[in-house]
Amino acid sequence: MPQGRAQPPRKAAILGRLAIGASKLRAHDTGRTAWALAWMLLHCSRVQRRTQTVHRTAGPAHDAVRNTVPALPTACKAVGSSRLVMSGSTTFLKSGHWPTLLASFLYFDFCFAIWVLNGAMGPFIRESFQLTPAQQGFMISVPILAGALMRFPLGVLAQYIGRKNAAMVEMGLIVLALIYGYFFVDSYDRVLAMGVLLGIAGASFGVALSLGSGWYPPRYKGLAMGIAGAGNSGTVLAVLFAPPLATHLGWQTVYGLAALTMLLPMAVMWWAAKEPPDREHQTLREHVSCLFEKDGWAFSLIYIVTFGGFIGLSSFLPTYFYDQFKVTKVEAGQLTMLATLMGSAVRVVGGYVSDRVGGVTTLTGVLLIVSLTLVLCGLAGGSVVLTTLLFMLCFAALGAGNGALFQLVPLRWPLTTAVAGSMIGEIGALGGGFLPNAMGLSKQYAGTYLWGFVAFAVLALGMLMMLRIVQIRWTRTWAERGGRARVTPVEGAPQDYGRASLHGAAK
Repeated sequence: MPQGRAQPPRKAAILGRLAIGASKLRAHDTGRTAWALAWMLLHCSRVQRRTQTVHRTAGPAHDAVRNTVPALPTACKAVGSSRLVMSGSTTFLKSGHWPTLLASFLYFDFCFAIWVLNGAMGPFIRESFQLTPAQQGFMISVPILAGALMRFPLGVLAQYIGRKNAAMVEMGLIVLALIYGYFFVDSYDRVLAMGVLLGIAGASFGVALSLGSGWYPPRYKGLAMGIAGAGNSGTVLAVLFAPPLATHLGWQTVYGLAALTMLLPMAVMWWAAKEPPDREHQTLREHVSCLFEKDGWAFSLIYIVTFGGFIGLSSFLPTYFYDQFKVTKVEAGQLTMLATLMGSAVRVVGGYVSDRVGGVTTLTGVLLIVSLTLVLCGLAGGSVVLTTLLFMLCFAALGAGNGALFQLVPLRWPLTTAVAGSMIGEIGALGGGFLPNAMGLSKQYAGTYLWGFVAFAVLALGMLMMLRIVQIRWTRTWAERGGRARVTPVEGAPQDYGRASLHGAAK
């Protein structure tokens, strides 16, 4: 038989090898996939030459090869994409100090859970003291307002004693506050006092994000802050565990149990975290400079919607679900968990996307989605399923907005990120106090929660208009188009835009 013609057994062997290799490439087992890929690359040239000969003689058998081989480029692309993702993750972790990032996440996560504890137990407290809707809205807002007012002082303290030490001091005070709640809270007035003490936990935001992202270069700041900021998933812990524990043990006992849980983030912070190298001592005038800058107020007002909406809704939703749909207290917490989990998970995505398309672009979409979904939530008050789905979408947008906004903060204040973040967080969290009060007043005087939703949706649209105006100047001075980080500074632009503005004003 001539050498150029393949015999049927030989053809079958070639086809069998190729089919087996392709099927192994599709396998999910990493080891077998790597072996199959190496085997196919080794024999690729031989198979290609022989299949050209088979094409003239194999007939239907060749069609089987043609149906199998096209999977090879697709599978190779999939393997290559997964390698790029793994390589990018490794590069990110190696570019900073991941144990500090982990400690910052746990610190913020547990503090956030403590911060919203009264909101998670709102239906229990309401029944204990027979509160009106307005009283309950105010009770839920007290920890939010107190935490907002404590953020800036903690940020200033962190500049002098270090962010790690400031976090340790704060967590120690939280443990003392929870012990007080366990032993002494037995009236509505003391619940309000306990709300002020829970506000200590709400002060952690700026320090946690600055500590977690302090070791990372500018191009990874957004992602690092998104990971640390995902600690707002502590809301999930509060609404998931506090109601069943309060049902079986009493809501005051939950304070005592929460004090014990704080020992975990304290231990991790003590042993794993390292103070970032970007710490810099500055005068009090430099500390408060961002309070007198237009950009500082623009960031804060936007954060009233993104973070204020998140914390306000997180705290009030257990009460809303319990009152509006007559579900049990535990079920109200579980429904709230579904919504808040979306916001916490998507926050990381918001920072990641903003690093690429820009924080301004991301925030534009966020504010549009928030305003629309809030109005629809108010109109869908007869369906618990539809309302829950709308809240999940709304919280996803709010979470992405939080990550997007704090992708912009280190670009605007690279050397004073902790203080600027605390100031922005302080004003923004005040917006969280607005929402429970608006909802309670709307229910008490209008008989519906709709107008509370509408009021916040109008606020979101107002912030969107402001963003589109101020971003024109931002992209001319310290950010690229859309709010991305500049690769190289603009000629004549200062390295720290905020500090240069301060010195210029002083002259």
